[in-house]
Amino acid sequence: MEYSVPELEPISRQFMTLDRPKKTKMLVVDDEPDNLDLLYRTFRRDFHVLKAESGVHALQLLAEEGEVAVIISDQRMPEMKGTEFLSRTVPKFPDTMRIILTGFTDVEDLVEAINSGQVYKYITKPWDPNELKAVVQRAAETYELLKQRTEELRRSQSQTALLSSIVSVAQNATSVKSTLDPIAAAFGESFSADGCMIQLIENGAFTTFGSYGTSDGLAKSENAKEAIATQKMQIATETDGAQLLVPVTLRSEVLAVLSLQWQHPQSLREDELLLLHLSAQQVALAITCTRSIAV
Repeated sequence: MEYSVPELEPISRQFMTLDRPKKTKMLVVDDEPDNLDLLYRTFRRDFHVLKAESGVHALQLLAEEGEVAVIISDQRMPEMKGTEFLSRTVPKFPDTMRIILTGFTDVEDLVEAINSGQVYKYITKPWDPNELKAVVQRAAETYELLKQRTEELRRSQSQTALLSSIVSVAQNATSVKSTLDPIAAAFGESFSADGCMIQLIENGAFTTFGSYGTSDGLAKSENAKEAIATQKMQIATETDGAQLLVPVTLRSEVLAVLSLQWQHPQSLREDELLLLHLSAQQVALAITCTRSIAV
């Protein structure tokens, strides 16, 4: 279904950053230097390849570098077998695809590792470069699909939680003031902001406000004045942060301004901007209903 929200177009061009695609990270582990170097050279053009000469070193590297899409590990290594090393990566990096290289028949270890979900596939030595490349490519695609589905689920849950919070606040509010802090917290948490402020406007001036985290006032903000005048989202960027201002309007009247603030560069997708627009409309209804009840 297509949504047409004209006021999102200018802000989306300003606020959504286009980064160069980064190479997918992978880790290769082998105690034989020649094999380790061969694995590195096989994949360095298409991946950002990390390499380790033992399971112990590989675990240290993962602790420093974080999650990788694919791990290729030799099975027979001193100190720690490949299957043991891979099993230790599962709790912290459950989405990583794991491939084991084995030059001998160790059916019991391999079957146990595969059945427990610790190994995506095993390759017997000597391995064919083209076959291994194809396996790794499929593994990387599976990883990306899994991460995409996880992110879509998280996004859906976040959207539902935000809209539910706004409705709940409106239903339980005893005054307009009592709605503002919970609304600011709901937006701040939903968009992982360092700070959020919502400030009411009465007779053309800022009045009561609610806040979450570390947030700055809006009264002297030129961007806030521009958001009121144009009734469109405004972005203020700095070298180490960003601020997004969202006018809360109902029937062409600006009731409040919502400010989301980040202490680091920020990028929002088109669907997140649309969620902000729709949520701001819900906030406007909540403010109006609460004012009626208070009166």
